[in-house]
Amino acid sequence: MVDMVDFALHRMAALLGVSLLLSCGSGSARQGRPSEISYDTYEGLVMAGYQGWFNAPGDGAGRGWYHYEKRGSFAPGSCTIDLWPDVSEYETLYPTEFVYEDGTQAWIFSAYDASTTDTHFRWMQEYGLDGVFMQRFVGEIANPSGRNHFNTVLDHAMAAANKYSRAICVMYDLSGMPSGGPRILLKDIQELAGKYQLFDHAANPSYLYQNGKPLVTVWGVGFNDNRRYGFDEAEEIIDGLKALGFSVMLGVPTHWRNLDGDTIPDERLHALIAKCDVVMPWFVGRYRHETYPKYHDLIRADVAWADEHGIAYAPLCFPGFSWDNMQRPGRPTSLIPRDGGAFFKDQLDFCIDAGARMIYVAMFDEIDEGTAIFKLARRTPVSQPGSRFVQLDEGVEPDTYLKLAGDAARRLKQTLSQR
Repeated sequence: MVDMVDFALHRMAALLGVSLLLSCGSGSARQGRPSEISYDTYEGLVMAGYQGWFNAPGDGAGRGWYHYEKRGSFAPGSCTIDLWPDVSEYETLYPTEFVYEDGTQAWIFSAYDASTTDTHFRWMQEYGLDGVFMQRFVGEIANPSGRNHFNTVLDHAMAAANKYSRAICVMYDLSGMPSGGPRILLKDIQELAGKYQLFDHAANPSYLYQNGKPLVTVWGVGFNDNRRYGFDEAEEIIDGLKALGFSVMLGVPTHWRNLDGDTIPDERLHALIAKCDVVMPWFVGRYRHETYPKYHDLIRADVAWADEHGIAYAPLCFPGFSWDNMQRPGRPTSLIPRDGGAFFKDQLDFCIDAGARMIYVAMFDEIDEGTAIFKLARRTPVSQPGSRFVQLDEGVEPDTYLKLAGDAARRLKQTLSQR
């Protein structure tokens, strides 16, 4: 029988959108000790996207420098990353050709290492970020090298999520999806469901559920940028996931509701959204701090539309942006300044005040596009054309953005408990 202390704990957890496990149970060997929290809904959570796609020579993946390099080279004058991570807490690091002003060598992490994943999930717990959506790029898992990498990273993440009681959810990015992509995706999720016991929430309580079913996210539907797939493939994926017993979150363009701007002007998108449980629009790069107020009415109307149609709405917040080294070397900068964290905080605060019940943060570890919220270095290697690194603003600490995300998560829970 549950005593009064347990009852009080469960009552508080219900208000915060989670449930507590009274005992750890056996769980699967792969996950190790189950999480102390069962994540039964996205409601009340602030979660981030997790790329997990960075490799280094010698990490065991056999991919060399991956998502660090440009045209095969990760060296001064040639890279794709615009941010340099703070690597002071990583157990395993890899030497680079970059140097600091004093001539010492710069080192970097690989996402392939279990110790890297463990460090990241430990930070999530320490700062109060509720969890992450693990990216799986359909174009990557279609080939053996990419599949091995993302399977390894996901394996480490599932274990770390339960170890640190963080929410975790599989997210398929359709960008670059090859012919036969729906079949690849649906086969993959069935394999993952068996491997990680996704339909046995007691065995894997960290896996995120929505509407009583394990949640799977499908990102990249409805964009008008001439993708190789369309609504037919998206519908096959959504219907297939639903038939398998999953709930679905759909990642769509900014202007999905009005079917203009970055969106294909086709009502079929609304029909696809109506099949899903959560809708998440992509806002990265659409505004900067001074123009963000122009999007307030859009977000309020998004919330109202989702409420009217019985669908959960997850607005996106991002801390800043830059992809100069990857996309614009020698050209005018793509930088969307972080303004010392004020840009990120204003988005988080507004979304909570506007009635959002969940938030998606882009991204936890995205240093390619300059949106990462994990610990960033105050001291970066020497910059030069092709490898110019964005500096942290004056007074900003390596963990500032983790603190802001955690603060927002606590505020969201408090706000929902009072509504």
